[in-house]
Amino acid sequence: MNHIMSIRNDPTKVYVETYGCQMNVADSELVGGILTRSGYTFTENLADAGVLLVNTCAIRENAEQRIYGRLGLLNSHRKHNPDLVIGILGCMAERLRSRLVDEERLVDLVVGPDEYRKLPVLIENALAGEKGIAVRLSRVEAYDDIVPLRTDGVSAWMSVMRGCDKFCTFCVVPFTRGRERSRPLRSIVEEATVLAGQGYRELTLLGQNVNSYRDGERDFADLMRSVAAVDSTMRIRFTTSHPQDMSDRLIDVIGATPNICKYVHLPVQSGSDRILRLMNRTYTVDHYRRLVEKLRLAVPGVSLSTDIISGFPTETVEDHERTRALMSEMRFDGAYTFKYSPRENTRAYAMPDDIPDEEKGRRVSEITTLQHAIAQEINAGMIGRTEIVLVEGRSKKSEADLTGRTDSNKTVVFPGDGSARGEFVTVRIERVNSATLFGSSIRGGDA
Repeated sequence: MNHIMSIRNDPTKVYVETYGCQMNVADSELVGGILTRSGYTFTENLADAGVLLVNTCAIRENAEQRIYGRLGLLNSHRKHNPDLVIGILGCMAERLRSRLVDEERLVDLVVGPDEYRKLPVLIENALAGEKGIAVRLSRVEAYDDIVPLRTDGVSAWMSVMRGCDKFCTFCVVPFTRGRERSRPLRSIVEEATVLAGQGYRELTLLGQNVNSYRDGERDFADLMRSVAAVDSTMRIRFTTSHPQDMSDRLIDVIGATPNICKYVHLPVQSGSDRILRLMNRTYTVDHYRRLVEKLRLAVPGVSLSTDIISGFPTETVEDHERTRALMSEMRFDGAYTFKYSPRENTRAYAMPDDIPDEEKGRRVSEITTLQHAIAQEINAGMIGRTEIVLVEGRSKKSEADLTGRTDSNKTVVFPGDGSARGEFVTVRIERVNSATLFGSSIRGGDA
């Protein structure tokens, strides 16, 4: 007969796994700041932890299925550590709280994006055997007084607003993250100043719809200008934009401010006006086209990426071809493509999901193939040029190479040693593929 020895890991040691977008990465850092203040420490070794937290994404169905699989695996650790506390954070929390805690009993804690301040008490209660659910959405919570626990040292992500008011018919964000609210501009500038003093070389401002930021009369253009003025050697980025709120003032600020990166992620979702109306995207293809024209005029050499959903309800082959035509016209540097998946509570959930999954996959494949060809052509045009690259660390594929990004957010791989991490290096581009530039360093550069 086999006997399993029970152990009790340190209940103040926390292991966090993060899935989904950069907002979730920033939220995990917020959680780190909150728990550190209460005496918790963090470990990268799952086997050492007494508390396991999974920060989740519920934007697409396959993301949720992945999380369920992971929770099942994490629960196997209870065989050796029955006192282990497992918690789910983030977007899945509000949607699936009853199923996760009561029905399937996969977790002890379910904590939504606006309830992270309660985590220390909820964990303490869970260690005593009490299940905890805190998923109420807030109209005011912005965590502007919380110092996130950051460990990267080179690039920082900072949430400047939370929630979304757009209610695109396919999107669960207003239901999982609540309505829009912005942090005070002053607190953002103060945090950026601290990060610059700590030696961070790049800062990305985050929000579900970041360019709808407001602090009284001050808008996102004012915020970008103020943050960029903190340290002219620190690169400033932002994501994600909604075309409706990409103002002329913001475009002018991007073009006129040297350390604001010349890269804009501007989701279009579809090249069909009919589908855009069904998605409640509140702009037309022509409006989007004129925005891109303004950006390219005001910001020479700007790099553009986008999001595209294939197989939205009633999307015809003609609608799909309009999307491909727009991609050929816009010539994006990159595109994130997704098969439409129905999400509960959204308006599109009531629409007939009438495109077979196989057909969705075929359309995504066509879009991806086209985008790879466009990106290959754009990148090939960079051969022989020099680019200033912020070194992020060693390449995952070779210890002899470094990897980093250009101002235009292109990944560059080149020979070098790890001592260059966090430095700006001038690299001559020698060869490319659709996703990466390869070259050799020339000398140290300035941002």
